[in-house]
Amino acid sequence: MRFRIALITMVLFVIAMVTIKFTYKSENVPHEAVTSKKNISTYKVKPAAIPSDLTFAGEAVPVQYYDVRERLDRELLVNKYWHSSTFQLIKRANRFFPLIEKILKEEGVPNDLKYIAVAESGLQNVVSPSGAAGFWQFLKGAARDFNLEVNSVVDERYHLEKATRAACQYMKWNYEKFGSWALAAAAYNYGRSSVIRQMDRQKCSNYYDLLLPEETERYVFRLIAMKLILSNPHNFGFNLSQSDLYPPIRTQKQMVDVPISDLAEFAQEHGMSYRMLKEFNPWLRENYLKNVKKPSYELLIPHKHFRNQYDHLTY
Repeated sequence: MRFRIALITMVLFVIAMVTIKFTYKSENVPHEAVTSKKNISTYKVKPAAIPSDLTFAGEAVPVQYYDVRERLDRELLVNKYWHSSTFQLIKRANRFFPLIEKILKEEGVPNDLKYIAVAESGLQNVVSPSGAAGFWQFLKGAARDFNLEVNSVVDERYHLEKATRAACQYMKWNYEKFGSWALAAAAYNYGRSSVIRQMDRQKCSNYYDLLLPEETERYVFRLIAMKLILSNPHNFGFNLSQSDLYPPIRTQKQMVDVPISDLAEFAQEHGMSYRMLKEFNPWLRENYLKNVKKPSYELLIPHKHFRNQYDHLTY
């Protein structure tokens, strides 16, 4: 009897141990391992394709040189596989590029230079540690040099139209000196006098042959990479439908030639919140507007029902 009880106990113990071991092993198998075959078939990491014939701002990019090709390859890979950031850039570009492209055309600046705004700010009104602000990242002094108003009440570095026109003037000024849009773009990043100093020191007038600080050495290649990816997202693995993109918002301009003591009240009178007024007019830096520097200002007022951009979508 004791032998039978001992035998039964031993059998139950063995069964329990096998069950525990099997359960533990199953629970600790990584999910990725279970679905590895599926993942391999649906997600592939590929190098970025580099065209054999490539131009930037109408100027040839010498991709036949190994060093030029590898510098571009680096920026393409960084932006191709930095998914969240690049997805947002593609979405924002759909909203802001139409206005930027229109101004560049009017100012006689190559369309490709719109990618400077992408590289500088990600198409956002950000402020750098050095105090550069807006889409085009103007410092206060440079902004005033190109006729932008900058003070505690009005800061036109955040005015997309005016700042874009100022950036065009700056780039054309650089182009007149260098005769190259690549060098003009490098000067936008490094500074005009710094580029001139390096050109004189190295006896070289070609951006692709100059030895520059790393940020500037990468700068034009970052612009080229953004051009390739944003102009053909699908070719680089970014698959978006039109409804995924941020749509332009229709607005109308309203002339204001008298001071506004309360912008929140002004916003309500025009059918929007104070937050939305600042969204469309980020150059307004206070909750009031004084006509100190200029006799009048133009405010952007969004059309009625402007917030209902996605009413046509179903979720």
